[in-house]
Amino acid sequence: MGLFDTGRMIHRSISPGVATSLSAPGYAQPASTQAPDATVLRISTPSALRFQHVTHTFISSDRSAITALSDVNLEVGRTEFVSIIGASGCGKSTILRLASGLLAPSSGEVSVFGLKVTEPRNDIALVFQRPTLLPWLNIADNVTFPERHTTGRVTRETADRALQILDVVGLRDFAQKKPSELSGGMQQRVAIARALLQDPDILLMDEPFSALDALTRDELSVELLGILDKRPKTVIFVTHSIQEALLLSDRIVVMSPRPGKVMETITVPLARPRGLDSMLDPLFSEMANEIRSKVFTRSGKA
Repeated sequence: MGLFDTGRMIHRSISPGVATSLSAPGYAQPASTQAPDATVLRISTPSALRFQHVTHTFISSDRSAITALSDVNLEVGRTEFVSIIGASGCGKSTILRLASGLLAPSSGEVSVFGLKVTEPRNDIALVFQRPTLLPWLNIADNVTFPERHTTGRVTRETADRALQILDVVGLRDFAQKKPSELSGGMQQRVAIARALLQDPDILLMDEPFSALDALTRDELSVELLGILDKRPKTVIFVTHSIQEALLLSDRIVVMSPRPGKVMETITVPLARPRGLDSMLDPLFSEMANEIRSKVFTRSGKA
């Protein structure tokens, strides 16, 4: 599980008149005594993910500098689902790679649960635009491949857990099939199962449904909601689809054109649990139109 438990409360019984003081990091002094025989101590917990004044510049093959992100400030709470939308090239995928530790920012700081990100972490999983399955392995072995690659073997416990997760994504009956025997949507489910196997606290998803047809895309969006209901995660989800972002997210971050900056953060007030019928809510259409106008205007298209 994760390093911290957001919002957790500790109740300590103490004798009347006895002062309680915790000066260790992560604990905040109670503002006042709640009762003569008990004090409620709140744990001060860092955000799941935090970007502080992050700028990232790439050096191209001709040695010219291309600034993908400029002074990005972003905070994501534990088990929050945040989507990032914006024009192509605005640095959305760069944000995920910085969060995962695959890239280091040119300036500023990226932190996870209060700790500076300096390298890839075991509590973060990244799902790419394409499933990147190994064609010579069956589905079960593709799901467990990260453990085999890291440790040289797959434990019985891991193999059993992989089958359980394949059951969650509706693919247990295909565990012994090869990727070529699965549709594109099924292959993407395998990629999600592979990410979930390590039980990450944070799931980074880089347009995972973009290569799929509209019907399969909607189906997988609803399935993802169901999976996260059973296995809550902090999710940062990059997409070009405003409808997808509204259906899935607690908040939507609108990026400016390159160099990408956070232009606006929009809270999605739609009730949960959500499904395809959520798209019929008049508020859904109203918000979609509002976000579309913001994205297109800032992309120079309107």
